[in-house]
Amino acid sequence: MSQPSSPGGLATSSSVAANQDPSENAVWEDIRVLLPNTKEELKLDFSEKVEQSVISLLQQARALLYGAEGFCSGNTRETCFQVSEIIIDYSWEKLNIGTWRDVDKDWRRVYSYGCLFKVLCMCSKQDAIADIIQVCDMGLLMGATILDNILVKIINVLQRHLMCGKRSAEEDTESCRKKVRNDPPAIPVIKSEEAVPHLHCPSLEHFRENYMIPEKPVILEGIADHWSCMKKWSLDYLHQIAGCRTVPVEVGSQYTDEEWSQRLMTVSDFIDQYIVNKNGTGYLAQHQLFEQIPELKQDICIPDYCSLGEGEEDDITINAWFGPEGTISPLHQDPQQNFLVQVIGRKYIRLCSPQESENLYPYETQILQNTSQVDVENPDLVKFPKFERVTFQACILTPGQVLFIPVKYWHYVRSVDVSFSVSFWWS
Repeated sequence: MSQPSSPGGLATSSSVAANQDPSENAVWEDIRVLLPNTKEELKLDFSEKVEQSVISLLQQARALLYGAEGFCSGNTRETCFQVSEIIIDYSWEKLNIGTWRDVDKDWRRVYSYGCLFKVLCMCSKQDAIADIIQVCDMGLLMGATILDNILVKIINVLQRHLMCGKRSAEEDTESCRKKVRNDPPAIPVIKSEEAVPHLHCPSLEHFRENYMIPEKPVILEGIADHWSCMKKWSLDYLHQIAGCRTVPVEVGSQYTDEEWSQRLMTVSDFIDQYIVNKNGTGYLAQHQLFEQIPELKQDICIPDYCSLGEGEEDDITINAWFGPEGTISPLHQDPQQNFLVQVIGRKYIRLCSPQESENLYPYETQILQNTSQVDVENPDLVKFPKFERVTFQACILTPGQVLFIPVKYWHYVRSVDVSFSVSFWWS
C-alpha cells in the first residue's frame, strides 16, 4: 500500500497513483528531486502589479502539485495542466502589450511559473521529452529566472533522457558532405593599405594604450586557440548539444530587408532548413543562447582584455551569431566595445571610423539610426554620393581570430562560409 505524503509536502514515488508504476516514469522521478520539498518553500511572491486572480491560479497549481493524493493521479494532473495553460495564456498577453523593455519583470516570472507547472504535468504523464523541452525554452526566452534557474536544471535532466533520434557523428558528417554546397565563396581582395592590423597575444597594457584608448580596430591572434569551442563546435556537435532547443531565428538576409521577420524553431530545424538544405536565409542571432544552453557557454571564455573596461563581468553581453554563407549584417555601429570571435567559417568585414558618420547616410528613424542605408558592396553613388569619400579598413576573419571593434565604430559583416561567431560587448 502506498504511503501518503506529509501535509504540504511533495508526493514521493510511493505516493504516485496506484495504477501507475513509478519505475515507468524515471523522468518524473528525476525532475521531482529538483523541486522544493514543501509548498511553503515554493514561494510565490509578486508585486501588486499582478492581479490577485492570477496569484490565486498560481497558488492553486502549487496546491495541486503538493497535494496529499499524489500529483501523478490523472484528475489532479489534468486540472493542474488546465490551470497552467490559463496562467500562460494570460501572462502571454501581458508580455505582448507595448515594448519589451516596459514589461514588468513580475509578469515574466508569472509566465515562467506557468511554464514550470505545465512542464511538471507533462513530465508526470510522460509526454514527449522534446515537447517538454520546448515549453521550458519558452519559459527561458520569454520569462524570467525562478527557483534558482529551475527550468535550465529540468532541461539538463530531460536531455539526459533524450537518447533516441540522434544521428551518429559519422552519419551527420556524411550527410553534410553530401548536402552542403561547396561552391567557391566570393572573397573580396583586400588591399594592404586597407587591411586591419594583426597582433599576437599583446599585453593588456599594450592593447589598452595602442588600440583601446585611441579606438583602433585590431585582430588579436593566439588568445582564443585554447577555447574548447575551437575544436568541438561543428554542425554535428550543435545538433547533439542543442538540436531540440527552441530559439528565435531571424528570417531574411539582413534586418533592413522588408521581408525580414523572426520565428521560433529548434536548432536542428534551423540547421537542416537554412544551412544544410539552403531553403531560404535565416540567422540565429541572440544574446540569450549561452544562458539558455550552458553547455555552449562552458566552451568559451571571456577575453582578459574585457577587464580593462569599467563594468563588472556580469555586465558583459555575450552574443551568438550563427548562419549560412551570404548572411549580412548591414553597416551599423554598436554602443559598446566589441570583441568578435570567429569559431566556425570566415567573415568578410569592413570598418570605418565614427568620424565618417556624415558620409554613411544613417536611417532617420529612431530604431535604425545606428544603421547605414548604403549597400556597402554595391553602393548607389547617385543616391548616396558622399559614400565614395569613405575610408574603410577590411579583413577576412578566420577561426580563432578575435576582432576588436571600438565603441561606435561602423562595421559591415558578410558570412563567407557557414559561420558561427561569438561577440562580447563591454564598456
